Amino acid sequence: MTHADRDPLEDETQGFYSQGHHNGAIVVDDWAGGIPETRAKIPSVRVGRRWFSTLWLIPIGVVALVLTIAVVREMARYTWFDNFITTYPGTSSSYVTPVDDGFPWWLRLEHFFNLIFMLFIIRAGWQILADHPRLYLNSSSRPDTEWLRLRGPVPADRRDSARADTVWTAKEDSVALPAQLGIPGFRHSIGLARWWHFSFDLLWVINGVLFYVLIFSTGQWRRLVPISWDVFPNALSTAMQYLSLQLPENAGYSTYNALQLLAYFVTVFVAAPLAIVTGLLQAPSVAAKFGTGAGVLNRQVARSIHFGVMLWMVFFIFVHTAMVFLTGFVGNVNHITTGENTNSWTGVALYLAWMAVVVLFWVVASPLTIRRPRLVQRVGGLLVGWVKFLMEWWDPKATYSKKDISEYFWTNGERPESAHYASLKASGWRDYRLRVDGLVDQPREFRYSELLEMPKQVQITQHYCIQGWSGVAEWGGVPMRLILDLVKPRAEAKWVVFYSFAEGPEGGRYYDCHPIENMSHDQTILAYEMNGEPLNESHGAPVRLRDEVELGFKQVKWVEAIEFVESFDHLGAGQGGYNEDQEFYGYRMPI
Repeated sequence: MTHADRDPLEDETQGFYSQGHHNGAIVVDDWAGGIPETRAKIPSVRVGRRWFSTLWLIPIGVVALVLTIAVVREMARYTWFDNFITTYPGTSSSYVTPVDDGFPWWLRLEHFFNLIFMLFIIRAGWQILADHPRLYLNSSSRPDTEWLRLRGPVPADRRDSARADTVWTAKEDSVALPAQLGIPGFRHSIGLARWWHFSFDLLWVINGVLFYVLIFSTGQWRRLVPISWDVFPNALSTAMQYLSLQLPENAGYSTYNALQLLAYFVTVFVAAPLAIVTGLLQAPSVAAKFGTGAGVLNRQVARSIHFGVMLWMVFFIFVHTAMVFLTGFVGNVNHITTGENTNSWTGVALYLAWMAVVVLFWVVASPLTIRRPRLVQRVGGLLVGWVKFLMEWWDPKATYSKKDISEYFWTNGERPESAHYASLKASGWRDYRLRVDGLVDQPREFRYSELLEMPKQVQITQHYCIQGWSGVAEWGGVPMRLILDLVKPRAEAKWVVFYSFAEGPEGGRYYDCHPIENMSHDQTILAYEMNGEPLNESHGAPVRLRDEVELGFKQVKWVEAIEFVESFDHLGAGQGGYNEDQEFYGYRMPI
């Protein structure tokens, strides 16, 4: 074994390279070190200081609907009501240009794929939300400031990061969803859920771009874009007709009624772009590039708006489907299957076949993910890995002010429990040695005191956890570019491996790999201070990595050694890091 190939931690990590699930099925009971399957609760919302279950929305909504129908039906007895409906019938060419050539084949195909993509984007999104089951409107993600949650409050006696043995971790805060609701459903399976979410995101965006190009090049845009302010009184008229139980004329083959038109317009031209923008605003690389880690565009605001868009999409799909059935089922499904304005049962058969495909995909998604997790990881990497590669090249520049520093900073990770680490901590890190070797010309060992004597870089930057929480902190430490200057990496070194004192939850040394290019970024440092104080144990003492373009799990804490390698194929399960090996994350995580 050559110097470049040897284990940088020698005998301490023997057996480490055999760690990982590899290609086997997931045993849910053993997942993530046997994390208990804490089930999600019915979502609650905060009004002032009190929390209310969203279940109350069901009886409140039913009562409100019944009362509204009763009021509108009473209004329908008056002449002015009939006059208003006559003036604004709801279906008219006054506010939209009719499209007489119906629904072309490409539009019908786009509609089918859009349904598939949207359902799985939403379903995987629910799983992602369950990994940090709280929504905030502030960048600090401080407990008790959330406006929606899927579990109870964070225990008041477990919020002190100085007590590393008892602090409440974000991983503990995660919840499980039913297998046929989330993908794959079990607790802390966000790595797999993200592959589904991002893969279908990309397919949905491609489908959407083609849709935009085709509707504006063929004139189909006319059925979705109002041309007159008359659309608003006509939309009100349509709503009044529905609520009076007097359904308006169904002329959807050529002209949507005004309420339909506004719903489609909002969905296509407002909600869809907003979903993309708020999704990107949750990426660490975007925040590091454009400084959105704090302020009105911070991740938590984006996450809440993203959730709101999801609610709109679910509502739209539900109402849209219901109206297909209530306003002439056979004719409606023929519009979008055969493209003809007929009552042919051929269209019904095609519709049922489409729905069978949707149901089949829905049913098999979670079992497939559990049985073939590595396949899901690999396919996801093939589909969206190139996007992550491009975003990883951004050199982070964003900095923040002291007023932006978060009041609370969540913690994660299995803290080191070895006697060696305990002795180093007891000595105030006097005996700590940071080994840097591998494909370098000048391997080094840096004493803790030596690191403190090197030029210090201080930066106030954001931290984006893969689970969804975020925080801003002031970090102080040694720029990695100085380490590179001292050890002189060889040309064949492509990756930098950071090894932790800590083990992962399933055994084996925690490690993670970073592209060597990231080590030259201005904001990539080995941090030994947080908010002006030495790192405590919860946050990675004695030193931790800060690679601001990446998600939090890649910011390795409790760093023991650094190795420069050409490839990470020989490490762990060959996926580029402990979480990549064990929980099927991606090794490039700028989003």
